[in-house]
Amino acid sequence: MGHDHGVRLGASAGARYRSRLVAVLVLLATVMVLEIATAWWTGSLALLSDGGHMFTDVLGIGMALAAIQAAAAWPGGGTGADDGDRFGGGGAVPAPGGRGAQRTFGLYRLEVLAALANALLLFGVAGYVMVEAIRRFMHPSEVLSGPMLTVAIVGLGANLVGFVLLRSGAKQSLNVRGAYLEVLGDTLGSVGVIVAAVVIALTGWPYADPIVAVAVAVFILPRTWALAGAAIRILVQAAPKHLDVAQIQAELLTVPHVTEVHDLHVWTLTSGMEVASAHLTVASAAATTEVLAAARTALQDQYGIAHATLQLEPAGAPEACCESVGW
Repeated sequence: MGHDHGVRLGASAGARYRSRLVAVLVLLATVMVLEIATAWWTGSLALLSDGGHMFTDVLGIGMALAAIQAAAAWPGGGTGADDGDRFGGGGAVPAPGGRGAQRTFGLYRLEVLAALANALLLFGVAGYVMVEAIRRFMHPSEVLSGPMLTVAIVGLGANLVGFVLLRSGAKQSLNVRGAYLEVLGDTLGSVGVIVAAVVIALTGWPYADPIVAVAVAVFILPRTWALAGAAIRILVQAAPKHLDVAQIQAELLTVPHVTEVHDLHVWTLTSGMEVASAHLTVASAAATTEVLAAARTALQDQYGIAHATLQLEPAGAPEACCESVGW
């Protein structure tokens, strides 16, 4: 049986931009609170909707920072220091019986749970905005366009600052890229609120506010659905959409001395971290090192799977070598 430790998953790329992520997080969280508070004061549904969208940015960046922190503080599993370093851990492996000894995959799944909670909350926000917009189409209400415009401009400025701070890091880190795209998307929402405020100020047309609110909510919904789907897919340990399990099995069968591949499992630990386990039947017990090296290279280079647990079984061995677990 072999344990392929893989290679380091690259948490350090995101870690280099941790201070910028923190700065953007604080900036957007402050503006988010300002937008929501002003939305209640001015009666602007569009501003409330944009504040809800900005909440997705804040939570998304928070999850990116949490993932970076988890990668720095917890090992990815295994029993040796090499595991902790290579599987994104970067820190010392917990001592037997220590506080983290039972967390063999660290705290990476917290990011997924937070994403699912975020999606459920956003569905609620979008639903509220839709219902309230229908009511306002039937019974228009007055909106204070001056404060609405001022806060929307502040929100746009905050998004532009975040855009500049994260642009370079988006090319190097998946976590930073996700935060960058969130900020980019929210910039469009801020522009929509500014347009609504200007229309109301110049014409007094009350429908501009609910129209923009619905537009922002509709913009959020597909992304929220995708976020919830991705989180559930990870939690049920389904194979990642971009990986073909049958193709991976066929690839492993091309490894010299491998005659059969079974009990192949591929799943996602957290976003951007795919792992696998498999049983490989080998024709020659003397080829263990060669098989492990070739299988590791195939999984890493062809599919980006940096951590795989591979069990090698000699051809013609008794069935007990791979006994069925009954489920």
